[in-house]
Amino acid sequence: MTHNDTLKKLRVALKLRDEDILQILELVDFKISKSELSALFRKEDHPNYRECGDQILRNFLNGLVIHLRGTKENPKNPGEVLLGTKPKDKPNHHPVTIKTKPKKKSDISYVKYKNKKKS
Repeated sequence: MTHNDTLKKLRVALKLRDEDILQILELVDFKISKSELSALFRKEDHPNYRECGDQILRNFLNGLVIHLRGTKENPKNPGEVLLGTKPKDKPNHHPVTIKTKPKKKSDISYVKYKNKKKS
């Protein structure tokens, strides 16, 4: 498996677009143009195909770690990043209470049945 295959599989698995990959690479100060990036995802027999080198894959993986986990000063929850949800400011730790009405003692009276045969 080549570096290009690894990059393609990560792109699909994480549902990343070209802009997302470029932003991830910028997190580690690695700049690459959109056309250079698209050349990495082409088929090997295409005339504009470019092999993904060690440096590009290494910087992408380092940027991906920062993208998902955040930095030491500003940590992130990877699950929230992958789902695209915003982090909660304050967790809601209030227990759920169910309000019930107090039971009333009701008088059960004798009921006469209309169709009951008398013995």
